Amino acid sequence: MITGLQARSLGWMAVLAICLALVVILSFKVHAVKSEVLLAERQILALERETLLLETEFETRASQRQLASWNAVEFGYEAPRADQFLDGERQLASLGQRRGPDAPSPIRLARAEVPGDDGSAPADTAPMRSPVSGAKVTLASAASEKDAGEVFAQAFGDFLGDASPIRPAQAQTLGAKAAAKGLAE
Repeated sequence: MITGLQARSLGWMAVLAICLALVVILSFKVHAVKSEVLLAERQILALERETLLLETEFETRASQRQLASWNAVEFGYEAPRADQFLDGERQLASLGQRRGPDAPSPIRLARAEVPGDDGSAPADTAPMRSPVSGAKVTLASAASEKDAGEVFAQAFGDFLGDASPIRPAQAQTLGAKAAAKGLAE
């Protein structure tokens, strides 16, 4: 039979086993709650990212509406049409200007004109031509530099006169206008 001391020892062992089982069960519960909290935190972060993405999308679309309204009212821009895009380099090259019939080849070497003993250009140099039109190009010489300031001042004055919003009055009678037209034709 069991003595009182042994019964008491067995009782304490049973209480200790029950406490150990409760601690294990409690730790499983704590881990389960922790994992639920971590899952909830991950869902919160995902929802915050989605909210940020939706706010960005909303702001972008709102600014697109604003840009479209500005475009319609003030700027007058239009979206590009399909026929405005080029298919390749050949189509781009076809948009360029054709060279004139007397135009030289587009690649030329640069050379300095060395004046002769009498101050004139050497006879062996060919005149320069425009690569687009083929027209002769004349360069400024030292002889024309004397009057260059006067020529520039006169040309600039004419330009300013043409560009000025204030025009001199040109009062003419109808007969004078008709006579001027008749002379011009």
